[in-house]
Amino acid sequence: MSLILILEQSLNGLQFGLMLFLLAAGLTLVFGIMDMINLAHGSLYMVGAFLAATLVQATGSFALGVLLAIPAAAAVGMLLEVSVLRTLYARDHLSQVLATFALILIINELVRMVWGTDMPLSAPEALAGPVQLLPGMPYPAYRLLIIGVGLAVALLLYFVVAKTRIGMLVRAGASNREMAMAMGVDIRKLFTLVFGFGAALCAIAGAMLGPILAVQVGMGENILILAFVVIVIGGIGSIRGALVGSVLVGMVDTVGRAFIPHLLREFISPAFAGAIGPALASILIYVVMAGVLFWRPQGLFPARG
Repeated sequence: MSLILILEQSLNGLQFGLMLFLLAAGLTLVFGIMDMINLAHGSLYMVGAFLAATLVQATGSFALGVLLAIPAAAAVGMLLEVSVLRTLYARDHLSQVLATFALILIINELVRMVWGTDMPLSAPEALAGPVQLLPGMPYPAYRLLIIGVGLAVALLLYFVVAKTRIGMLVRAGASNREMAMAMGVDIRKLFTLVFGFGAALCAIAGAMLGPILAVQVGMGENILILAFVVIVIGGIGSIRGALVGSVLVGMVDTVGRAFIPHLLREFISPAFAGAIGPALASILIYVVMAGVLFWRPQGLFPARG
């Protein structure tokens, strides 16, 4: 187990964590401000990826296609909020879970009808090769782009939430929705904007991860589970918590999958270690979540703390 391998897997974990943050940020705002459990958030990630793949093919430019997919996905998210999800705010969480689970099935079938089961989305040719970061350590240029985009979006999101008026309203809604309404905040318009913003972040994540994980129907379900783990670890409604939780989950998942089988081979047969290593790495995420909740039941950085 070399230092180069450790550095490579750490970068992979950071890259995955930053993309996971884009999903978790929108999800934690929806959950924190609207008190809405939206299982269909992963479907917006899938729709954003399909829109990006379509627009990249239509324009012939990866950057232009992704930039056009972001407002398109935001429009889809706001339309979904106005037409369907707005009717669920007054319902209990069980009703929200059942309704948004139904939306997952509906959106999956709609996507299959429009685009088929999958679509090709390739990384830009200029970023197809590796970059020599250190002697003996080539690293894919596209993954470095993902890290850069993730960090840039995180900084932009911090600026919007911490330094702007709309960010002040978002923080007020996350901390005390009733008080924000009493102070004259148009909470319905705020909900729609937040939902559209979350869908735009999903589109960025779907477009950037599409060339690595494939653009296909149902791609949002598995990553949605990790997004919920992130907001539980970080604290519901907290952007800072979403960032810390995403990087933590990304590092634990990636580094665990890479190194747990190597460690197990020291004690058991290589075949058995290769079989149970990935499963133990997946379990490790939930062990971390349980440890955080035991230490801080409201998460690391709760919005209402």
